[in-house]
Amino acid sequence: MHLSAVNIGHNIEDQLKGRDMLTLLDYTNEEITYLLHKALVMKKETLSGKMPPILPGKTLGMIFEKHSTRTRISFEVGMVQLGGHAMYMNARDLQIGRGESIHDTGKVLSEFLDGVMIRANSHESVEELAKHASIPIINGLTDLFHPCQALADLLTMIEVKGSIVGKRIAYVGDGNNVAHSLVIGAANMGMHIAVATPAGYEFNQKLFAMVQKIAAANGGSVIQTYDPVEAVENADVVYTDVWTSMGQEEESAHRLEVFKDFQINDKLVGHAKKDYMFLHCLPAHREEEVSASVIDGPNSYVFQQAGNRLHAQKAVLATLLK
Repeated sequence: MHLSAVNIGHNIEDQLKGRDMLTLLDYTNEEITYLLHKALVMKKETLSGKMPPILPGKTLGMIFEKHSTRTRISFEVGMVQLGGHAMYMNARDLQIGRGESIHDTGKVLSEFLDGVMIRANSHESVEELAKHASIPIINGLTDLFHPCQALADLLTMIEVKGSIVGKRIAYVGDGNNVAHSLVIGAANMGMHIAVATPAGYEFNQKLFAMVQKIAAANGGSVIQTYDPVEAVENADVVYTDVWTSMGQEEESAHRLEVFKDFQINDKLVGHAKKDYMFLHCLPAHREEEVSASVIDGPNSYVFQQAGNRLHAQKAVLATLLK
């Protein structure tokens, strides 16, 4: 579906209002398309200085179990620009850090806040929080998913490529939470995505079977490979992430050895289309997962992509919290 053809009527907005965003598996093609269209509109309004205060008096609680740059700043700035307020809460400073149950925490936070964004170690704990809270819970990153990042990724592709239906994405690196959400989003939008990982670092297999069905239903496809060249061949988009994520620091030396043939460099992107775009969720380690010549080159859109976290998340906040 091309964004210009989406029905942006109140029916979709009404069905999204008050919803959680734990994973894009819970969202349809039409709902994701709606959020992306809304993000494009809101970005234009923001840049022109005509962004209306959509969420006056609303407060978003932000719980962090992990370090953050883009997630914290984009959500906090987003709430301010929408006329609301964002409250930073380090998990260690809450009673949940001293053993208060997730059940009780969800109930209590629902008495004070209009929504919660949580950046957590375990996806199961976020699901548990959503189960007991009566306000929208937004996943700011877990061990399994990073849905807000995927929305920003798709938004950036649309800005650069126009219609993204049928476009080819190569994800090269660790089959992690970023890869999971990127594949879900791409499958929902009818794209063709190839995921190349070393053996033992594959995309979650249970999830892989699910996204293949989603992709097929929308005219796209998902494949797994151990060959980076196969994945990148004729790609419109080349994407990678760090080889060692937060919490995996003890594995760093081993991962550097395992992933050494999966670096995004000039030789590898030579197999992509000439006008390919390079994406990375950041932070990046130059000369590890990507060469400086690629990430700092003319085909790189990583900072536009980072900036779009703000606009994609504003669309989510304005819709779910409204």
